[in-house]
Amino acid sequence: MKRVLIKNIKEIVQVEQQPRARVCGKEMSQLQTVKDAYLIVENDKIADFGEMRELTVQSFDAEYDASGRMLFPSFCDSHTHLVYSGSREIEYCDKIRGLSYEEIAKRGGGILNSAKRVQEASEQELYDDAMMRLDQMIHFGSGAVEIKSGYGMTTEAEIKMLRVIRRLKESSPLTIKSTLLGAHGIPMEYRGRQEAFVDLVINEMIPQAAQEGLADFIDVFCDQGFFTVEDTDRMLDAGAKYGLRAKIHANELAYSGGIQCAVRHNALSCDHLEYTGDDEIKALLGSETMPTVLPGAAFFLNMVHAPVRKMIDSGLGVAMASDCNPGSSPSANMQLILSMACINYRMLPEEAINAVTLNSAYAMGVSNEVGSIAVGKKANFYITKPIPSYEYMPYAYGENKVEKAFLNGVEI
Repeated sequence: MKRVLIKNIKEIVQVEQQPRARVCGKEMSQLQTVKDAYLIVENDKIADFGEMRELTVQSFDAEYDASGRMLFPSFCDSHTHLVYSGSREIEYCDKIRGLSYEEIAKRGGGILNSAKRVQEASEQELYDDAMMRLDQMIHFGSGAVEIKSGYGMTTEAEIKMLRVIRRLKESSPLTIKSTLLGAHGIPMEYRGRQEAFVDLVINEMIPQAAQEGLADFIDVFCDQGFFTVEDTDRMLDAGAKYGLRAKIHANELAYSGGIQCAVRHNALSCDHLEYTGDDEIKALLGSETMPTVLPGAAFFLNMVHAPVRKMIDSGLGVAMASDCNPGSSPSANMQLILSMACINYRMLPEEAINAVTLNSAYAMGVSNEVGSIAVGKKANFYITKPIPSYEYMPYAYGENKVEKAFLNGVEI
């Protein structure tokens, strides 16, 4: 058994004596910490933590002195599209010139652009590119990530993406969950007959992904100009028959009915949510579905902001994720997402920290393993550079505050 001591920690943030699955409403503004602290790791788990004055004399295989530094649980990024090929800066310029997301998609850009590149790329190329992005994520403090397919648009390419994600799970120290997003967009050849594409997802993509054990979840882009509620119902019902729990892209572009659809299917999360009103909040209250906001996409596309303040004040929990992808959020920096949560969505630092740790862990089904500092959870955490307070994390948005990252108890 390998035992590691982190001592003289200025403050451990997001500690739990009794681990919770998620926090909602007013609880989001509560953040437990321990000052002048130690933390003990045994193998890959958190074994103990507390105040330095309580630390007894013990032997350790390694010790780290964290004087002047703070310790946080690693970020959990519950919504990404990390497996892709190439960038889309030309479309970025189109957006600057005033073209809308939907206009670019109609011209064969957007998701269709990435789909063409993924179809042409080899599995090894996709794997190598994604591993590079995962390494960047780790050094910005992330320890868990959900990765979607969705840039395949054919059964063959979707399965290729999911196989890449499986390889990433096997070789990366990050905690990774995989999601089949066969219904991310409508291929050109299915325009005007998208029900036939829905049939393809149901009859080919879902069974093959399930047969190979490639997906943990199923997702659908249920929104204006993409898939209807009826389409979504059919695909989520088909996924449920294979044990795939739902996660939905909803209400990014309009009041699409996607949020209510997510709740009906007991989705683990519904994501984007720029268009969320009283009816949507009412549907979410009391459900197991985690509202997940993607500040990077709203920022990059210059969209309206989801009404996060109203959602929390109504009693909902909220998670936040990067939506890292080449078209609408080309960044996996969760420190930046933390800052956007406070600046653009008027969240308190405590609420924002809960949104990118415990609640985002819940939104990818791993809050029993990660998302807080608790005995028995994975030793996924980072040690900051010397900083004055945890409020400094969202405040100093232009710098990387992470000095050391530990995943599964090992310094990366």
